[in-house]
Amino acid sequence: MLRIAVPNKGSLSGPAAAMLHEAGYQQRRESKELRIVDPVNEVEFFYLRPRDIAIYVSSGRLDIGITGRDLLVDSGAQVEEILPLGFARSTFRFAGKPGTVDGVKDLAGLTVATSYEGIVAGHLAEHGVDASVVHLDGAVETAIELGVAEVIADVVETGTSLRNAGLEVFGEPIMTSEAVVVRRTGADVEEPKVQQFLRRLQGVLVARTYVMMDYDCRVEQLEKAVALTPGLESPTVSPLHNEGWVAVRAMVPSKEAQRIMDDLYDLGARAILTTAIHACRL
Repeated sequence: MLRIAVPNKGSLSGPAAAMLHEAGYQQRRESKELRIVDPVNEVEFFYLRPRDIAIYVSSGRLDIGITGRDLLVDSGAQVEEILPLGFARSTFRFAGKPGTVDGVKDLAGLTVATSYEGIVAGHLAEHGVDASVVHLDGAVETAIELGVAEVIADVVETGTSLRNAGLEVFGEPIMTSEAVVVRRTGADVEEPKVQQFLRRLQGVLVARTYVMMDYDCRVEQLEKAVALTPGLESPTVSPLHNEGWVAVRAMVPSKEAQRIMDDLYDLGARAILTTAIHACRL
């Protein structure tokens, strides 16, 4: 039975549970549940603090985990990212009082407050900067005002909290993060149960990214229409009862669907429809 760690709370929890549900896995009904077994799919889920997941997976007690890339790197655990999941995206950056610091080289001799000591220490070392790092569990925006540090490093989504604290970001992003699937370093990622789990999640990602498009067009316009909707391998083309017309079906990126429909209509295509994809295997 595959043993999987899932975030029990925070911004990772809801989207992770939704993705697993779309992938056909049973999920907990109450937030107090810390462990459930899905016997049909031969999977056991453990609901853990997102920050601890990489450590549990690195111990070998759990096979796979879903956590944030920032938490993975900060943990220093012997785990590796095997699949990005596309949600809970964020950017990790330095911030300070306006006009005080311009880049990472200016941090020499200063103190940086952060909840991600591992990430910051590693980034400073990469740039050869000798600065002190103070670990705080949260609300690092107040560290400068209270004199704990001259600079902070934190996850930035909209920047509203920083602006409210009178701070601004500076320099290049330290890293970009999103939810990822992790596996213990050196563990066999080709194991059949692991591959099946990854295929299911990849199927959800594709289903969220594409829609199925159907339309009718004249034979003489088919090549131009197919150029707009090439599909993954190639579109399905079937003759219609009315001579000179064909029906075409292809997967198209959902973000481009409206534009493609406009272009097809201008070519003379009609009965243009899009349908959501709920699951797939490529």
